[in-house]
Amino acid sequence: MDRDCSVLVIEDDDAAREGLREFLSAAGYRVRPAGSGTEALAAIAAAPCDAVLLDLVIPAPDGFEVLRRLRERDPRTPVIVMSALSQAEDVVRAMKLGAQDYLPKPFEVSELNLVLRRALEGRRRAPDVGTPAAAASAEAPEPDLFAAVPHSSAMERVRALVARIADTDVPVLLVGESGVGKDVIARRIHATSHRSGHPFVKINCAALPGELLESELFGHEKGAFTGAHAEKPGKFELAHQGTIFLDEIGEMDPRLQAKLLQVLQDEEFYRVGGKRPVRVDARVVVATNRNLDVAIRQGTFREDLFYRLNVVTIRVPPLRERKEEIAPLVGHFVEKYRTRYGGGLAEVPAEVMERFHAHDWPGNVRELENLVRRLVVLRDPAMVLGELAPAPPAPLPLPAAAPLATSAASNVLAAGTNGVRHGGASRLHAALPEDAPLKDVARRAARIAEREAILRALVRSAWNKRKAAKRLQISYKALLYKIKDCEIIDPRDAAVLD
Repeated sequence: MDRDCSVLVIEDDDAAREGLREFLSAAGYRVRPAGSGTEALAAIAAAPCDAVLLDLVIPAPDGFEVLRRLRERDPRTPVIVMSALSQAEDVVRAMKLGAQDYLPKPFEVSELNLVLRRALEGRRRAPDVGTPAAAASAEAPEPDLFAAVPHSSAMERVRALVARIADTDVPVLLVGESGVGKDVIARRIHATSHRSGHPFVKINCAALPGELLESELFGHEKGAFTGAHAEKPGKFELAHQGTIFLDEIGEMDPRLQAKLLQVLQDEEFYRVGGKRPVRVDARVVVATNRNLDVAIRQGTFREDLFYRLNVVTIRVPPLRERKEEIAPLVGHFVEKYRTRYGGGLAEVPAEVMERFHAHDWPGNVRELENLVRRLVVLRDPAMVLGELAPAPPAPLPLPAAAPLATSAASNVLAAGTNGVRHGGASRLHAALPEDAPLKDVARRAARIAEREAILRALVRSAWNKRKAAKRLQISYKALLYKIKDCEIIDPRDAAVLD
């Protein structure tokens, strides 16, 4: 990540302020120091900064007032609160005003470095936000995307369900592939509930090992472990009266799952090293791209926790099931990145849009956004076309003289698109109902044609998938996905099965 960022350090203790200045300067940041609330407000008015380190206890105006004015001026600038105050109420108050994270004094510089890097990366990803509650999350994805883009019929069902359950306070389980926008749905649930005026706190359960995740979720007492120099409230406390979003819940350690179950049942928990219970009122929304039924059978996910979370389940469909949204999503992302980068490609070429609609999007909306971002910045369609599936070709006969790699491969291709799935007809070739809609017939025909093209490329490449991907002008990862989706089996593997 680019370290050439401006950091405003607001600290009234001269020695502490100088120590922070030296550390951050050595790390490559441009540091602007301020010793009081008055100096801080003057510095903010003089020039913008990329991040703020703010001590809450400073000469008037105090840190809370500085934080309030800063959020009014620029809600996108991440503010990391530093304070020896250990009361959770003060931390929650700061989070409600728009602070992004909290560091209890004293803290290790390594912890400061991690928090600051995370905050700056979040700023780079996040769009403008209009409220302190929306600014409170370190990883704001696209808070307006749900409302900005017209929905397909599949997403209209999601919208209707979100509207029905937003104010009910029941736990919600969001399921769907990676990149479909589960975090956008979670934010929509929070924004349309009676908790919208309170913090929305997100944490990725796969991003931290179990011990660190427990401390992040539930906080710790002073001396609970090496480096715990002060009491620190966890994310559940910071989400009090608001919503906590636990992403990738399927990756959580089973020991922590038991503690989460306690919170859901009793609305209280113990901090790491704590001896007194902490009561909390936070709505819980969780998301996963894993099959939790399988995880339960494998013993990696608690069945009792699953039933607690599975009060309302919302399946977020993949992008390939809602391709009507591709065009408005592309327009949204083009405008977003042209605004962010001060220009770039203004319109996506028709050829690229055609390939966008032909692509199956294994990475879903996240993949689409990244490709549009690259297109806007580089202004060269060739830089994205190689990642996309070719437009569905018309079926072509294989030239009689074309050499085939093996007899098994010859048999596969000779069979056309039938019989490749060992043990029966493929679902791709299952008969359509006589009264099937024309668009279903067209979609099936396109898929069969695409499958034939993939088979030809594989045969001509002697089943070397990387060479076949190059021949088809798609990425290796996209080819693997399509091979699986089209039920194509390497004839060498089929021979083993026989």
